[in-house]
Amino acid sequence: MLSADGTFPVIVVARQHETPDVVSLELALPDGGELPRWTPGAHIDIEVGDAGVRQYSLCGDPQDRFRWRVGVLLERDGRGGSRYLHQQVAPGSTLTVSLPRNNFALDEGRTYIFVAGGIGITPILPMIAAAEDEGASWSLHYGGRTRQSMAYRDEVSVHGSRVSVLPQDECGLLPLGDILAGGDPSAQIYCCGPEPLLAAVESALGPAESRRLHLERFRPRTVGEDSGPDRDFTVKIVSTGATIRVGEDQSIVDALEDAGITVETSCREGTCASCETSVIEGEVCHRDSVLSAGEREQSASIMLCVSRARSDLLVLDL
Repeated sequence: MLSADGTFPVIVVARQHETPDVVSLELALPDGGELPRWTPGAHIDIEVGDAGVRQYSLCGDPQDRFRWRVGVLLERDGRGGSRYLHQQVAPGSTLTVSLPRNNFALDEGRTYIFVAGGIGITPILPMIAAAEDEGASWSLHYGGRTRQSMAYRDEVSVHGSRVSVLPQDECGLLPLGDILAGGDPSAQIYCCGPEPLLAAVESALGPAESRRLHLERFRPRTVGEDSGPDRDFTVKIVSTGATIRVGEDQSIVDALEDAGITVETSCREGTCASCETSVIEGEVCHRDSVLSAGEREQSASIMLCVSRARSDLLVLDL
């Protein structure tokens, strides 16, 4: 089933418009067999014609081994990936996808606060189902431009008072101060949506609370000025002892590939984690959009497509 690059074909078996700009696609194997397992928060890569590869959160039922569901927002000013899925794909179409990856896994907890903005509701849907199955306490605060633009609104509204649907044109911006201050101080907070929402949630929580915050970004985060200028450094491969020089205008991935060392990559912008690699030694300048603040501080791993070294030598578990 899997090709050499870890991808495989699926058939679009159903398509449904959730809003004028959001379409659900249901995917199955061509032979009707069982799909790989996944957990809430997981995403897959989908090849989107000449636009390359895009990542989409799985938003169906993890217990359904025969169908996957993704929700695709039409980005009219985007790079063409969503336009391809909206305009070129119909039931019966074949797509090439990757195995699921999860950078936004749902930790075990007794209390959850879910915050979603727009299409950021997609990874939250299976999390709500999992929290229900666990008997956990949870709340969802779902914002969007208008009520009509908010996909899966009816699906979440069945949960009654635990769900707050807050369209911006009716309610203004999500009241993050009240949402975060009014909850259980030990609650795990899961947030997905546009960058201004994620930045606002990060700002609303103090550093001491950052460990209970989990974010999923669809686009690269803005790297702060403290990342410093690009500079040359050396990468050492622990399995062979080989050393590769990374130029100031090169990514680590590009330098490794120039040296004949293949690294699995997908987005090449620090959002998918396909190139995440363990760090044995060295100081990392993290520029990814996956690791939490605590994980960046620990520097146990690096996203080779965007992050760099602060030290002269970086020893990698390759």
